[in-house]
Amino acid sequence: MLGIFANWFNELSFIFQRLDTQSVLDITLVTCVFFTILVTIRSTQAAALLRGVLILIALIGLLNSLQILPAFSWLVRTTFPALLLAIPVIFSPEIRRALVRLGRAGQFVTTSQLKRDSITSKTVKHLVAAIQRLSLRKHGALIVIQRSDSLEEYIKTGVKLNALVTPELLLQVFYPNTPLHDGAAIISANHLLAAACVMPLSSSGILDSSPERRMGLRHRAALGISENSDATVIVVSEETGSISLAQGGRMIRNLDQARLENILCAFFLPEDNELRIIRFIKSLIPGSKKTSWFKN
Repeated sequence: MLGIFANWFNELSFIFQRLDTQSVLDITLVTCVFFTILVTIRSTQAAALLRGVLILIALIGLLNSLQILPAFSWLVRTTFPALLLAIPVIFSPEIRRALVRLGRAGQFVTTSQLKRDSITSKTVKHLVAAIQRLSLRKHGALIVIQRSDSLEEYIKTGVKLNALVTPELLLQVFYPNTPLHDGAAIISANHLLAAACVMPLSSSGILDSSPERRMGLRHRAALGISENSDATVIVVSEETGSISLAQGGRMIRNLDQARLENILCAFFLPEDNELRIIRFIKSLIPGSKKTSWFKN
């Protein structure tokens, strides 16, 4: 292993010794090209896909350079050209989803950024209250809550609002036959950023294999955006009024108000959720002061 690092160091030293004005200009032009590409795809899902491709290439290159793995190096040299043509044709949707997830794993998000972009307990209560009323009235709804992945490309497809989240606003947006009811509402940092947004439909086939195949485009769109981003998506069925939640390409069906609030608190208010659990446990101890589970 030390010999490998020594060879790398010698190669880097050789490269720096050969640098001249023309080489610096060449490297600068290549850097500008890559910088332009990265800036162009910065607010799109292609950014996560590109990160996944780069991480995969780096891992394969690292393993292939190790002389202690001759069989793996031979396998890569022999099959890699054929795989470049065969794999994208056969497994295109699956590869895209895997690379996007791998790209998200290589994305670093600071704690301050997560707190700034997260929603508060007041917004969670407004969301739960609005969804409960939409469910009772059987008004279809599709609400996307943005997390660390940018949804700017989907926001551009709808009508920008940038208003504070309230139950009355959500009820008005999803009132039947209004201009904004058909499409998704995107929420980020306690604000309803846009409504009537177009979401990608899921192509994974999860809904086709489920016992309940009556789920329509709203549920397919909820799964689609949860597969392409880390957003949390809430769906209200227009036919039955049932509440569903999609996250990471998976869907939880037939939620009630209490379960929905608990899930949202676990996703967006982990510290408050821990306090609820502590209070609930204390309330079970004889002689302790009773504290409601849902009390902040």
